Amino acid sequence: MLKSPTIQKQHLIIFTRYPEPGKTKTRLIPVLGNVGAANLQQQMTEHTVLQARELQKETAISPEVRFAGGNVQLMQDWLGLGLVYQPQSGGDLGDRMIKSLADALKSGAEYVIIIGTDCPELNAQILATAFEQLHTHDLILGPAIDGGYYLIGLRQPIAELFANIEWGTNQVFQQTMGIAEKLNLLHWELPVLADVDRPEDLPIWQPFAK
Repeated sequence: MLKSPTIQKQHLIIFTRYPEPGKTKTRLIPVLGNVGAANLQQQMTEHTVLQARELQKETAISPEVRFAGGNVQLMQDWLGLGLVYQPQSGGDLGDRMIKSLADALKSGAEYVIIIGTDCPELNAQILATAFEQLHTHDLILGPAIDGGYYLIGLRQPIAELFANIEWGTNQVFQQTMGIAEKLNLLHWELPVLADVDRPEDLPIWQPFAK
């Protein structure tokens, strides 16, 4: 039986969805179709995992894929071995992120970063900077142009940062920052990057498309 990869002190969690047509990138289905939207999800996830593998060449991290849809076998067949695979828990995005963060810290991680797969400009260098800054800051955030964030890094499970957030709106980053300031968290902001969520965002992906 294959052993799961060892959890490193620096742990990277990638939130994604198994690319089943009709169930992923639904806001892009009107322009790409069910299969086209699923193909985009597949390519963007593979691009993000590649950045994690590039980072592994430079520093000790353990990448984890938190997935919705599919199962562990399907995910391994798709993205390969050497990654930790865990299904996403229930609840809203905040519930799922805090659960993944708490699980990682309980498993021995000390510096945990969570990202999605919607931001093609997020590369190994930015991830390396995020981990570096997390050693001396309580919170790392990567703000997105649409008002959300593409990355969050923490050293402890601060549930308040994930509660009462209007997920999917342009208020997510500001609401999170407001909570961080109330809690007096020492934070670091990464460069503002663009997500690919809607039809008008598709040109962002073009330079990275295969």
